[in-house]
Amino acid sequence: MEAHEVAALHEAMRRYGIPGTLVPQDPGNPEGPWRVVEHGDNGHRQDVTDEALAAVAAARRRRPKRGFVIPA
Repeated sequence: MEAHEVAALHEAMRRYGIPGTLVPQDPGNPEGPWRVVEHGDNGHRQDVTDEALAAVAAARRRRPKRGFVIPA
């Protein structure tokens, strides 16, 4: 994922409650590729970019299960 996609992904992750932290792949190059990571108990970072992107895509495809129909 490129830097220009980070803001939209961050907003979607927060909206749908998807955990993870967005970080640049190379800390010295914030304009380059970014990854989604989770921090483990031992301080180790695990790359969960593919899982986060799939979770956001699935959440966007879901339709509401309940709602109201208001006649015109």
